[in-house]
Amino acid sequence: MKRRGPKVKLARQLGIALTPKAAKVMENRPNPPGQHGATPKRKISGYKKQLIEKQRLRAQYNVSERQMENSFVEATRQTGNTGVRLLQLLEMRLDAVVLRGGFVRTIYAARQAVTHGHIQVNGRKVDRPSRRLKPGDVVAIAGRSRDLLAFTAPLEVAHPPAYLELDRDARNIRVRELPEREQIPVQCETSLVIEYYSR
Repeated sequence: MKRRGPKVKLARQLGIALTPKAAKVMENRPNPPGQHGATPKRKISGYKKQLIEKQRLRAQYNVSERQMENSFVEATRQTGNTGVRLLQLLEMRLDAVVLRGGFVRTIYAARQAVTHGHIQVNGRKVDRPSRRLKPGDVVAIAGRSRDLLAFTAPLEVAHPPAYLELDRDARNIRVRELPEREQIPVQCETSLVIEYYSR
């Protein structure tokens, strides 16, 4: 999903740092945007809590409402905890793996890197950020893009989660396994998201 508009404003609205720039701004301006951002809030209804959590999850993966709904439907068809299954489906998107592996700093940059043809999966160019990966898949930076500063700088400080194996020299990431909930670094109460879509 291509989001238009200021991302820092969205980050302040949702209360989560979506980009490094947003994190810096939110240190000094933690309140929501707007002239009433610093005023005490009224009591929040149960529906609004669910809606906010759903929006927070969507923003962290930069997915459209339809993509989120489709992921939820697929998660309900699988066995096990629906909330964990939903996060696993979102986490196995190509753009999410590019971000978690340390190739880029933001989910927006990950989407751009994929759509511009800088990323390969199992040796073949893929330009669809929503491509679902599975254990054993190898994601690599294309040969012509290996030495671009946009990729080399984030790689120097990358610390991918345990379910991903990063080879800095080869500029690739191997998906070892599906992530557990504690390995997925998203700020969201998935139970509220499930309640929202189960209405």
